[in-house]
Amino acid sequence: MTNLFDPIHLGDLILPNRIAMSPVTRARSGRDGIPTSDTAAYYAQRAGAGLIVSEATNVSIDSAAFELAPGLYDEAQIRGWRRVMEAVHGAGGTLFAQLWHSGRVSSYALLDGRAPLAPSAVNDDLHLLQAYGALANGFYTRIAASPARAMTAADIDQAIAAFRSAARHAAQAGIDGVEIHAANGYLPQQFLSPHTNRRDDAFGGSLANRVRFLELVLRAVLEEIPAGRVGVRLSPFAAYNNAPDPDTETTYACVARLLDGAGIAYIHAADTNAWGGAPDMERILDILRPNFNGAIIANGGLDPDSGAALLARGRADMVSFGRRFIANPDLVARIRQGGPYNEPDPFTFYGGGAAGYLDYPTLDGARPRIL
Repeated sequence: MTNLFDPIHLGDLILPNRIAMSPVTRARSGRDGIPTSDTAAYYAQRAGAGLIVSEATNVSIDSAAFELAPGLYDEAQIRGWRRVMEAVHGAGGTLFAQLWHSGRVSSYALLDGRAPLAPSAVNDDLHLLQAYGALANGFYTRIAASPARAMTAADIDQAIAAFRSAARHAAQAGIDGVEIHAANGYLPQQFLSPHTNRRDDAFGGSLANRVRFLELVLRAVLEEIPAGRVGVRLSPFAAYNNAPDPDTETTYACVARLLDGAGIAYIHAADTNAWGGAPDMERILDILRPNFNGAIIANGGLDPDSGAALLARGRADMVSFGRRFIANPDLVARIRQGGPYNEPDPFTFYGGGAAGYLDYPTLDGARPRIL
């Protein structure tokens, strides 16, 4: 019977356990999107995870749902990530970068006055979109999303090329692999959803057309990264950022078959609605498991016991945790002995400095020194 501490072949990697760190936005990279020495220390502290999936990382300057998130679109950012990977590898860890384009989930205030990009100019639900910014006083807060404009054919080509170049930059930085963020109502999911995609060209209308953007992004990434080092994050039932699908089962069975045919390492199944107490994990796995032969990483609303139960039942192959890894850098060791667990401080989730980022104590009571 599979348990959390069994090793796993993930693509062409052998991971020491089945506990992953899920992507958790921390918004500490600075306005230039360059990971810092604190970023390197943060991920190295958590290198006991079988796999770390980095915080969502912008593939272009047109992606900005959260101010101060990192990027992978220029040379300085590549150098910053290289420092991160030196620290993670030095601590024995494995890290995939999550490649992110926020699409319509943004604000002109985060895009230097530009309108956010979207499959279609659907702007009657802006109050449901989750964009965040840093105030002048240092606090971090939700801000108003701005009306998006429909992407031109050239915009679509540029977005696909941005995923390709970000994947290439990840390889140049020594990052172990990449995860395409096609969840949480961001750009790939916006193309999948008939609510946010009302196009009448080759990227809209039929399911085959709505899947095309993700398919071309995947092809572009696979030109730079071997399939065994690529994952895709999906959140089929997510209410977050309002990209619903009236026929979720059909759409995401099609997506899962596409990903299976490409031979990627894993699907990261995000039960986003579990954050609000309405879990969908079993329904998500009912869609994905029959249509995808690679590994499935389950995420959202899980604790170590419920995650272990999914593995024991063969429903998932790994389990990822976010907030628990924020507060417990040595989470794997804590799970192994049944706790105790530090409680995360939500007021330091986004923005700020080392406090709430690098100073959570380990099991031995050690609290890292804040420089």
